[in-house]
Amino acid sequence: MNAVRPRRSALYVPGSNARALAKAGTLPADVLIVDLEDAVAPGAKEEARRAAVEAIGRGLGRAEIVLRVNSMDTPWGAADLEAAAGSGADAVLLPKVEGADAVREASRRLEAGGAPASMSLWAMVETPRGVLHAEAVASSSPRLACLVAGTSDLVKDLRARHTAGRAEVLASLSILVLAARASGLAALDGVHLDLDDEAGFAAACRQGRDLGFDGKTLIHPRTLQAANLEFTPGDDELALARRVIEAHAAAGSAGQGVVVVDGRLVEGLHVAEAHRLLALAAAIEARSG
Repeated sequence: MNAVRPRRSALYVPGSNARALAKAGTLPADVLIVDLEDAVAPGAKEEARRAAVEAIGRGLGRAEIVLRVNSMDTPWGAADLEAAAGSGADAVLLPKVEGADAVREASRRLEAGGAPASMSLWAMVETPRGVLHAEAVASSSPRLACLVAGTSDLVKDLRARHTAGRAEVLASLSILVLAARASGLAALDGVHLDLDDEAGFAAACRQGRDLGFDGKTLIHPRTLQAANLEFTPGDDELALARRVIEAHAAAGSAGQGVVVVDGRLVEGLHVAEAHRLLALAAAIEARSG
């Protein structure tokens, strides 16, 4: 399983926007996704690739840096992967992944381009076929580290309608989390399109966390604070985690396998989750520094 790393907020930054790239390193995002795909017009793809690689090379602060490339069935995909291999990014995000072959081919191209072993692949699941093949995608390559939900494209392809409760994508989101966890991967929720709907955004973050996501992808810096807040373990959660660990340890010393904490039965699985929460909180604190 991947080491605990905060990925509460993953902000898309257009690779063609020099001002946004310059500002990105000052933002409190856990992840910066430098985007060469949807956020860049066809005529600007070449220049955006050059600018993005240069910006990553100069450094973009303390965030985890991910470069979203164009898919291999476009005129830019192969050159994007070649540039990504030597870019210094932490990961490469593949769009519209619908099967294991796309991930394996991208991995081969990165290796051929000299990408370090530490450079991971992330896969966007944003089509009905991608959702149905999520398990195969998740287990396709040792480089794969994260599945990212692309809910906007998915809703379009489903011919569904965006609703406040996201009933139209809940089944797909759960499948994505299941596939990610089965292969020990991280999972990020899709974007919230209405920037003026602060309450709805906070509710979507809470829903995503309840479903098991590690964080949320974002389209504007103004949503960073709320996403970070909603995906950070609260003081009450952490206090309970400590009580669970202490009570279980005491029970073990007394020869008991289970114990009751706050009226709830506690077993080893609860202790493991308590340790994960505390490790996540420590990593967030260290990142906030």
